[in-house]
Amino acid sequence: MDRAMYYTQDQGSRLMPLSWLKALTLPDGSPFLSQSLSRYGYLPMTGPNQGLPVGFTSTGPAGREQVGVTCAACHTREIRVSGTKYRVDGGPALVDFHRLLVDLDEATQKLANDPAAFDSFAKIVLGPDYEDPSSRDLLKLEFDLWSKRFHAIVSRGVPSEPWGVGRLDAVGMIFNRLTGLDLGETSDRIIEANIQSADAPVRYPFLWNAAVQDRTQWPGFAANGSDILGLARNVGEVYGVFGEFTPVKDSWSLLGIDYLKGNSVNFSGLSTLEGLIKKLGPPAYPFPIDKALAQKGEAVFKAPGPWGSCEDCHGQRPGTPSLGNKTWATPLVDTGTDSHQYDVLSWVAHPGVMTGARIPFLSERLAETSPAIDILTVAVEGSILQHYAPWIFDLRLKQTDAVEVALDKDLSALLPELYLPKDLRELRNAFPRSQGLGLADAQRSAVPPAESTSKVPESANSPTTQFKYESRVLYGIWATAPYLHNGSVPTLSDLLKAVDQRPEKFESGADYDPVMVGLAATQSGLHSITVTTDCTERNSGNSRCGHEFGTDLSAEDKTALLEYLKTL
Repeated sequence: MDRAMYYTQDQGSRLMPLSWLKALTLPDGSPFLSQSLSRYGYLPMTGPNQGLPVGFTSTGPAGREQVGVTCAACHTREIRVSGTKYRVDGGPALVDFHRLLVDLDEATQKLANDPAAFDSFAKIVLGPDYEDPSSRDLLKLEFDLWSKRFHAIVSRGVPSEPWGVGRLDAVGMIFNRLTGLDLGETSDRIIEANIQSADAPVRYPFLWNAAVQDRTQWPGFAANGSDILGLARNVGEVYGVFGEFTPVKDSWSLLGIDYLKGNSVNFSGLSTLEGLIKKLGPPAYPFPIDKALAQKGEAVFKAPGPWGSCEDCHGQRPGTPSLGNKTWATPLVDTGTDSHQYDVLSWVAHPGVMTGARIPFLSERLAETSPAIDILTVAVEGSILQHYAPWIFDLRLKQTDAVEVALDKDLSALLPELYLPKDLRELRNAFPRSQGLGLADAQRSAVPPAESTSKVPESANSPTTQFKYESRVLYGIWATAPYLHNGSVPTLSDLLKAVDQRPEKFESGADYDPVMVGLAATQSGLHSITVTTDCTERNSGNSRCGHEFGTDLSAEDKTALLEYLKTL
């Protein structure tokens, strides 16, 4: 029951109408939905799901259902060993989202530009209503708007170099979706100049124990550990996977924006999904384990070395509490790994209809050009506040000059804090505010010193300390290859090698190697080739540089350590 709900629970994503998706075809004429999108690595559902795979939802009244994406699409994994498949719920998906977006854009652009093809499409979508000219005209109007918006984000935001199987520039696509498609002041809401190439792909994270980390996102910029902070990260994720968000200016409301106008976020569904994620445990290693060897490996994991111990960064220990909830520490460390995701975090954009919107709990307004992370912060926190504390937005203040002066004295920041319950006040910690600082400084300022310096060594091969990424507890790590935040190392065995000995390229797919603990060298099904760079190109997005801890261990100790990691 829990698994089925995890696979199908709506969170508010609205990709496209189900009737459209069912009517789309591939270049060879076969249905776009053939084999439940398995050609992209998505996994089949057991039971009825409108032909959709795991993690794709269908919601709405009969005949007008909308297809959306939910957590399970990106966080359900399948591995293969000797022809046997193993399902890993909450594991990083081995899917090609890049190819899905490009193919969907090509299929819909053909219809947008070929009247005959669109007419055939309309006959399938409308059925008997095709004979009604007004129905055909309405469908054409709706489709042209949808395809224009989708083409804008794919053509400008999806890079020509594929992300590959198991990787996605999620932060870049969230920024693009929000600032590029939602905030324009024209009828199509598009601000093309805000859409940038999302060319810093990272591997999908695993979800088990995600709720108890005290920080999330690979750079650790999101505070975590309570339901309200979990909701903040999830609302942002919904906006990134084509949730509907059409904020409008409202000069009578306290913060000047109506955030729920046309907002599709399913707050109840997100709460259900977060509850299910809390139930997820790490997957048990399904193959034999040498217990004596694993015991020796545990000693290696905990033994201090010149670089500290594995346990210093990856052991379970108390983190920063949130609303009284116990959390696990998630150290943020610069270990010399790829730095390109920090370029994405430096993006700026025009806030469009949200220009001048006030950042909740602070007095600053969004300027004509603002950091994308600030725009996301305002959009997410404003939406949550308006949903759970509508009385704040119902303080119908007409912003006369006198009121504006009062607002500039932080009245708008003060009122929410005075009237909000404690859990909503925790939103002030959800995301960092740039506040005009350079990104590296802003990132450091958002992390308490104890989190970033307590027994966590910086890498000797890193000339910097500002490109920090999260160091998670390693439960279930055996099932999450490829490794490093950008998925540039195929196995745990390779990660224990010096950078110049790690593979320069490898195949990413579902075939699994229990000895090397990670991706098999040869993939038999859907796969892509990842080509990596060394430390001379640390900012390539594909650098295998960094995290050279344990590379000087003996061969025996490395074998023992790998055996222990299988038990976590």
